[in-house]
Amino acid sequence: MTHVVTEACIRCKYTDCVDVCPVDAFREGPNFLVIDPDLCIDCAVCVPECPVEAILLDEDVPADQQDFIPLNAELSAIWKPITRTRTPLPDAEAWAGVSGKRAELLRDAPGSGKAEESSADSPAAEEPA
Repeated sequence: MTHVVTEACIRCKYTDCVDVCPVDAFREGPNFLVIDPDLCIDCAVCVPECPVEAILLDEDVPADQQDFIPLNAELSAIWKPITRTRTPLPDAEAWAGVSGKRAELLRDAPGSGKAEESSADSPAAEEPA
């Protein structure tokens, strides 16, 4: 078992969770965090730290978000570790309650100079007002 970062994190990227992780399992992308399943020790200390409730135990991930389990594994192999809290994205509060954000996920690591979007099948979320 491992914990998984789900869709609620996209375009928010609150990082309160990374400070409490005893094994530095979080990885950072441009607008999303993931948990490295090979490092996660299932301690759950990160779960209550997430203000958008994006972190779930893999067996508790809803059926419509099961794709985030392999996505966390895939992206954790590419993205660099994040071990300290950083400022959330500028429009995080506006995106916090938005669902259907898969198409907003940027896959390229910060600083790569690219901003390629995910090829997810979900429709893009509308920009919040």
